[in-house]
Amino acid sequence: MSNDHADDPADGDDGHHDPERETFSHDPIGHAEARAGMTVGELADEYGSAGVGAADLHEAVAITESMFDDDVTVFFSLAGAMVPTGMRRIVADLIREGHIDVLVTTGANLTHDAIEAIGGKHHHGQVHAEGKTEREHDETLRDEGVDRIYNVYLPQEFFADFESHLREEVFPVLEAECESEGAVSIQRLTEELGRANAEVNERDGVDEAPGIAAAAYESDVPIYCPAVQDSVLGLQAWMYSQTGPFSLDALSDMTPLTDIAFDADEAGAFVVGGGVPKNFTLQTMLVTPGAYDYGVQLTMDPKQTGGLSGATLDEARSWGKLEKDAENVSVYADATITLPLVVAAALERLETQ
Repeated sequence: MSNDHADDPADGDDGHHDPERETFSHDPIGHAEARAGMTVGELADEYGSAGVGAADLHEAVAITESMFDDDVTVFFSLAGAMVPTGMRRIVADLIREGHIDVLVTTGANLTHDAIEAIGGKHHHGQVHAEGKTEREHDETLRDEGVDRIYNVYLPQEFFADFESHLREEVFPVLEAECESEGAVSIQRLTEELGRANAEVNERDGVDEAPGIAAAAYESDVPIYCPAVQDSVLGLQAWMYSQTGPFSLDALSDMTPLTDIAFDADEAGAFVVGGGVPKNFTLQTMLVTPGAYDYGVQLTMDPKQTGGLSGATLDEARSWGKLEKDAENVSVYADATITLPLVVAAALERLETQ
């Protein structure tokens, strides 16, 4: 009879052993606190206790804090209707405070930015009007000369003011340069737009701040707009080019942009929305020896469709757009909600360091 009692339940061992959990670490979900008097930074810290999107936003704050360090060259990509929906000041302030080194955006955002700089305003509106279908509501707006961007209205007369602004304050200067030097770059157009916005804003005593392009001009931050034709700004530039030597050279932007990327010791991509600005920002690293060290993306587009706008920054790593060891996160939520939270919390952390 054996005297081996190694498997005897009486010895406290029933013979069953838990498998090794190589991918599990004991990091329990906490329950976020929301209380009166919290700072936005404290709220973001609470997000770190939670899961799903809250955890992603918490990580975005941490990465943004690192990205806003003085030694990191920040490429800021801005797509979507961010200016007409009230995000203009956030971007302009980041430029003036030195947290954005390169801005890549749409012609639409630059159009709406200029409209506010010279005295126009966007207004709260409605998606549906009482007693009307959405189509009937939009037909009424068409008759009244009001453009709708979801729940934001813009009177069409502001586009006429914008056209006059371009033809009187912006295009003539560039046309003279084209006569002597040939076509100008799109970045040169955005620079001149910023100068004109700032000057007219001050000259006319406009209540609203001069905005993003003006901040970039005054802070010597280049603005690249690779799809400028896809906007009222681009349409106006094309129409003006039909009657004189004014012309844009899109490829001439590539050299100074890639030079900035090439010279960056560390680089970060802060991507709001998708589209052309996102890809233009990320692909810049394909012609440099390095890649982005930091990346934050704020988007609502799903990754499962295979489209660029929703693609994760992890996917961009496979292309060589992000370093293998880059810190990055994608936050899937409305950027008009997440951008102010992430920026405010990151800046709060920087101030309290």
